[in-house]
Order: sequence, then C-alpha cells, then structure tokens
Amino acid sequence: MTVIHIMLAIVLAVFVIGRLLLHFCGKEDVRVGIDAPFTVEEKTADHIVLSKPLFFHNEGTSCATLMDAIVRPQLPYEQYAGLSVRGKAECEGKAREDDYFEAVIVQKKGDAHDEDKLTVYAKIELRPRGGRTLADAVAHAVDFGIDFIWLETGRMPCHYRKVRLELTADELARLAGVTLAKD
Repeated sequence: MTVIHIMLAIVLAVFVIGRLLLHFCGKEDVRVGIDAPFTVEEKTADHIVLSKPLFFHNEGTSCATLMDAIVRPQLPYEQYAGLSVRGKAECEGKAREDDYFEAVIVQKKGDAHDEDKLTVYAKIELRPRGGRTLADAVAHAVDFGIDFIWLETGRMPCHYRKVRLELTADELARLAGVTLAKD
C-alpha cells in the first residue's frame, strides 16, 4: 500500500465518522401551526392592525434557529388599489418598534416545555388609499394572500421556508365591523 492509499483511507474514514456523528446528533425539523384566526389588535378611523399567531415547534433532535421572519402581504395595486397593506413579524413578548426580527432558538423535541414553544405573530396594517375612508376601502376589498417567510438554520445549512396565509374579504370586513359591498 502506498502513502497515497493510506492518505485516501484516512480521509475516507474521517468523512464516514463525521457523517455518522452528524447522523446520530440529528437535525432540526421545524413545524408551524397556522390554524389560529386573525384578530384585531388595533383599530382607529384611519387604520386597522390584524394579527395571526403562528405556533412553531421542533420535531427534530437538534435545536433550530429562526434568524429572520418576513410578512409579505400580496395585494398589489393591480388587484386592489383601495388599501395600503404593510406586514411585520413579531415574537410574542418581544415587540420592537424598528420592525427587526431578533433571532430566536426553537428547542429540540424532548427539550421543549410549553413555555419554550415559540409563538410568532404575523401582523398586517391596512390603511385606506385614494381619499377613501377605512370602512369604504374595506367594504370593497378583495381576498388576498400573505406569505410568512422565515430563515431557518440548525445542523442543516441556512434555508428559507414559507407558509401561505389567506385573508378573505369577508373575514376582513367582519373584523373591521363593516358590511362587504356587493359589487
């Protein structure tokens, strides 16, 4: 056996041992519950803020980190120009005025207690546009989607994931306390 064969055998052995070690350490498996409804967080004559709790838990055997989260409402002018919609992600108990999402750890399965499970709120602020009142703008609103996107890492490389939330015109009108127009 030559020196090259010995070196290749050592490199292969280190690689195999490393892979086995990572396999036994496990990886993260973050799940998110999106079944909770939107609720009114704030309402004035010129805007309404809705929030929806998303419940994160980790079914994996290794901790995960949520490094960023973005709420992206998808209501372009071409679909409906009556409302301006702005999204924000916020961890429960960690309200920030600067819209920054601070990284947070999601404990691994078996280490998580009820108080360790992570609740992140998808918040959207709606304001009327074009001289409309809030009631008129909401009464003529359309259904629209909201993407909740987060950057996740753990033993696996950083990757983005997302869930799709839907806000129907009927639900928005009910939450705003107005009757949906029939046009």
